[in-house]
Amino acid sequence: MCTGSCAKCLGWALIPLAVGGFLANVLLFFPGGKALDNKDHLSDEVWYFGGILGSGVLMIFPALVFLGLKNNDCCGCCGNESCGKRFAMLSSTLFAVTGFLGAGYSFAVSAVGINRGPRCLLQDNSWGYPFSGGDYLTDKNLWKLCQGPQDIIPWNLTLFSILLVIGGVQMFLCAIQVVNGLLGTLCGDCGCCGCCGGDGPV
Repeated sequence: MCTGSCAKCLGWALIPLAVGGFLANVLLFFPGGKALDNKDHLSDEVWYFGGILGSGVLMIFPALVFLGLKNNDCCGCCGNESCGKRFAMLSSTLFAVTGFLGAGYSFAVSAVGINRGPRCLLQDNSWGYPFSGGDYLTDKNLWKLCQGPQDIIPWNLTLFSILLVIGGVQMFLCAIQVVNGLLGTLCGDCGCCGCCGGDGPV
């Protein structure tokens, strides 16, 4: 597959993942599907905007760059018909690194959120983190330490797990584009230099 076509496929794959990460983070602001009267009762990791910024906004830019690579003019740059395409592939590598870092941020925030557990209403009517070291993941009897909001533990656990998976997949796809972009920089797209056996733009 040509490097430009590969990048376009990666771009299309990143778009729904970015939207999914954004929505998952937004839902974390409504534990159990309900808005809290006091926003200070939300878990700290929700306010780090891992899904909104890392897997969401920061991922849109690399995705759009990847999608536009096939439409870039690869001829007439510095008298070399493949120069323009090579430069575009190099720039896509830089955007892929940015996307990788954003996804990595979302992945890390989600992992911390899962390990720490949610902030919830305790038995003494105070709000805090009753779990430590992810012990509640293997012992559901500990869930009774949270008196509210209703279903806060499965809510946070599910959404942070979704963000964790999305971040991991995005990191993988961006890593692929780093390699693909470097190959395109060195070789040019198959439609420009024929290094992949192409005779024209694909």
